Amino acid sequence: MVEAIKKSLRESAAARWTAMAVVSFTMLCGYYVADVAAPLKPLIEQQLHWTSAQYGFFTSSYGWFNVFLGMLVIGGIILDKKGPRFAGMLASILMVLGCGLKWWAMSTHSLDGQTLFGANAQVMLASIGFATFGMGIELCGITATKIIVKWFKGYEIALAMGLQVAIARIGTSLALGVSAPIANAFKVSTPILVGALLLGVGLVAYIFYMAMDKKLDASDPEGITGDNPEDEFRFADIFSILGNKGFWYIAILCALFYSGVFPFLKYAPDLMVQKFGVSEKLSGIIPSLLPIGAMLLTPTFGRIYDKKGKGASIMVLGSILIMTVHIIFTVPFLNNWLIAVFAMLLLGVGFSLVPSAMWPSVPKLIPERQLGTAYSLIFFLQNLVALMFAPWLIGLLLDKYCVTGKDMLQKMVDGKMQDITIVHYNYMLPMAVFTCFGLLAIVFALLLKTEDKAKGYGLELPNQKA
Repeated sequence: MVEAIKKSLRESAAARWTAMAVVSFTMLCGYYVADVAAPLKPLIEQQLHWTSAQYGFFTSSYGWFNVFLGMLVIGGIILDKKGPRFAGMLASILMVLGCGLKWWAMSTHSLDGQTLFGANAQVMLASIGFATFGMGIELCGITATKIIVKWFKGYEIALAMGLQVAIARIGTSLALGVSAPIANAFKVSTPILVGALLLGVGLVAYIFYMAMDKKLDASDPEGITGDNPEDEFRFADIFSILGNKGFWYIAILCALFYSGVFPFLKYAPDLMVQKFGVSEKLSGIIPSLLPIGAMLLTPTFGRIYDKKGKGASIMVLGSILIMTVHIIFTVPFLNNWLIAVFAMLLLGVGFSLVPSAMWPSVPKLIPERQLGTAYSLIFFLQNLVALMFAPWLIGLLLDKYCVTGKDMLQKMVDGKMQDITIVHYNYMLPMAVFTCFGLLAIVFALLLKTEDKAKGYGLELPNQKA
C-alpha cells in the first residue's frame, strides 16, 4: 500500500496524456485569439479606416509588455518560484481581460475621432488589450512547456510537446479559416468576441488541470517531478543561463525562425488577395493549411526525435524549408493560387520540423529548476524580434514602399452605405525580408549543431530512455 502511494501519477500514461490534452486546449483558445485578426486586415482597413502601418503597430503590440516591461522574464521567474498552478491561472486571466479590451475597442464607436497618447484611440486601446493578452499567452506557453517536461521527462517528451503544439495550432487554423466569414456575416469585431468566449472556456479547463497537478505533487513527495524545494530557482541562475553559448544559439534560432512564420501569418491572407487574386472572404483558407500541416507533422517529427535523435539536424532542415518557401513567395511571376497552396504546405513541413526538435532540446542544455526562466528568456527574444519588431517593420514597408494603387467604392457597413478605400500592395519587398530571416535561421541552426558536437549536449541523441 505504501509503495502504491509513492508511485508518481506521471507513471500513468492516461494521466500524462490527459494533463497534456487539457493544457493544450487552453493554448488552443489562446492561439485562436493570437491570429484572429490576420484575415481581417482588409476589413479593418475598410471599416475601421486603419492604415497598414496602424495594423502593423497593433500586431506588434503583442510583445509590448513582454519586452519593455520584462514581463516574460518576470513570468518565468514566477513560474519557477510559484509553480504551474499559480502561473497558469494568472496567464489565463490576463488572456481573458486582454481579449475583452481588444474586442471592446474594435466594436465601440465611442472612440471615433479620439486620440490617446497622440495616436488613434481605437488603435491604441486595441493594442493595449492585445499587449495584455500577449503577456498572458506567452506566460501560458512557457507554463505549458514546463508542464510537459514535468509530466513527460524520461517518457515521450518530444512527442508530447509536438502534440501540444499540434492541438494549439488548431486554434490558429480556426482563426485563419473562419474569422473572415464570421466578420463578413456580422461585424469585424465579432470573431474577437468569439475568442473572448473561447478563452473563458480555456480558463475553466485550466482549473481542471490544477486539480490534476495537485494530485501529481501529492503522489510525488520526493520531488521526482522537479518541484523539490532544494532545487528551487535562484536569481543567480539567470547568469548561468546567459553564459551558455548553446542557449544563445537556440534562442536566436527561435527568434529568427518564428520571424519567418508568425509575422508572415499576420499578412498572409492579404498576400493571398494582393498577389494571388484570392477573394477577401476566402483569403484565410490557404494560410490555414499551414497550421493544419503542423498539426499532422509536428508530433511525427517529435516521435522521430524521441526514438532516433537528430534534433540539431531536424532544426537545420526546417530552417532551409522556411527560406525556400519565402523565396517562392518573393518571385513576382509565381502568382498562381496553386503555387500558394504548395508553398504553404511546404511551409507547414518546415514549421513542424523546427519546433518539434527545438523545445525538447532546451532541457538538454538547461537544468530543470531553471527551465521556466530559460524558456521565458527564449520567448522574450522571440517577442522582441518575431512578434514586435518584424510585424511593425512589414507594415511600415508596405505603407512606405509597396502601395501600387487605391480604389474608391461604396459598401454596406453596419447597415449603412459608406465610402471604402481599397489599397493595393506589392508584397515582393516584405517577402524578401522574410527570406533573410530564413537564411539567418539556417546559420544559427548550423552553429547550434557545431556547438552540440563540441559540448556533447546530446541534441543528436534520442530523448526516450530505453
